[in-house]
Amino acid sequence: MHSFFVKNKARRVLNSLKCNKERKYVSSMHFAREDCSSPLLIRACARGEITIGDQRYQHSLIVTSQEVIPHWRPSSCEELESGDFDTLRSLQPEVILLGTGERLQFPASRLTVSLLEAGIGMEVMDTAAACRTFNILLSEGRQVVAALLLGSSPPPPPPS
Repeated sequence: MHSFFVKNKARRVLNSLKCNKERKYVSSMHFAREDCSSPLLIRACARGEITIGDQRYQHSLIVTSQEVIPHWRPSSCEELESGDFDTLRSLQPEVILLGTGERLQFPASRLTVSLLEAGIGMEVMDTAAACRTFNILLSEGRQVVAALLLGSSPPPPPPS
């Protein structure tokens, strides 16, 4: 019984390939290098700091495919409130990437209900992974929002 399934799987794989003139199977998948020259590309992510373009950010922030929203209120996963997710939902993304700092932490499920009801996907990961994923989705032209928690850093000084 097992060999039957293995042979059928092998046949499906071979059928998905094309045969070239030398009678060798080649994949029909083509890769093209994408050049993302967006000024919103995250250039670096280090402990407590993110660089977007030439600008360094040392406080939690939101990055969308159109803009950077600096000084997002929460600095850690424990500080997240439902209003923070309402802010993210109002940006109308396809997907939200929540970077929770140096280690993965999940927010309370009651906080993300509004996103589910709005049909907005959310992926939770550490901040460095969220930065890498944001860049990939940005280069694909997706409507992505990265909500990046950078830990306890002092709030910005009030404007003079």
